Amino acid sequence: MPKLAAFPKAFMTALCKDGSMTVAEWIQLAADLQVDGLEWYAGFLEMEDESNWPTFRSMVEDTGKVIPMMCCSPDFTHPDSDFRKTEIEKQKRWIDMTSVLGGGYCRVLSGQRRPELSVDEGINLAADCIEACLPYATERGITLILENHYKDDFWLYPEFAQKMDVFCQLVERIDHPNFGVNYDPSNTYLAGEDPLELLRRVSDRVVTMHASDRYLAEGTIEDLRTEEDGAEGYAKRLRHGEIGKGLNDYDAIFRELRSKGFDNWISIEDGVDGMDQLRRSVDFLKGKIAQHFDA
Repeated sequence: MPKLAAFPKAFMTALCKDGSMTVAEWIQLAADLQVDGLEWYAGFLEMEDESNWPTFRSMVEDTGKVIPMMCCSPDFTHPDSDFRKTEIEKQKRWIDMTSVLGGGYCRVLSGQRRPELSVDEGINLAADCIEACLPYATERGITLILENHYKDDFWLYPEFAQKMDVFCQLVERIDHPNFGVNYDPSNTYLAGEDPLELLRRVSDRVVTMHASDRYLAEGTIEDLRTEEDGAEGYAKRLRHGEIGKGLNDYDAIFRELRSKGFDNWISIEDGVDGMDQLRRSVDFLKGKIAQHFDA
């Protein structure tokens, strides 16, 4: 049976930029959520101090939860080799962070889609960097998970592997037992593409998932698909919404995952309108998991 985690989507500015919320406050706020874990973010301000890492693990475990997944954003497509080496070292620190926190999954990305970069060049750079991190992750029992991402908050350009064909090429390039896919259906809409088509192409490599939902504030899906180059910036016509009330077909998603034997972590990356919305999203997903996975 898949397990649920929660991510503090509504509190990222407070936890990562202005410090108006502490990590301890988030842990306590999430204590009564009916989930099994909290997905972590490497950019929480208090994570800079490594002495905090075991303390936060204990705080989470004291609430009956665990920290299964780490969210971080390496940029592996930079043309400068020294820059890429620095990003590999950052990724290794995030792998250590995941290990100390008791997690098993640490996100990787491809990097930025720089205009001068060809598809082949970008795939080679990203694959080489991810493969350089895999022995380090394997020694620590960590699986690196590549997400079909849109864009880090601090990046100038969108994700290099945002588009389905490029993402699938990169996934196919890396064959390692400690590497898999973190599937996010909502991010596919930001590329102007079909999340179910992507899932069917990579479902045998999916080891974790982000659950969220989007709704159209204006226009149609076809309008979104025909926007130049997918979505530059988070498309204004596409908004975060409560899970189960947006565009994603969770019945179809869970049927496909069940058919591949998926039995792992699903992290809720929503609740931007507050904890009540997050609780309703938890309830919706628990119901769908029971419907599709409780054989």
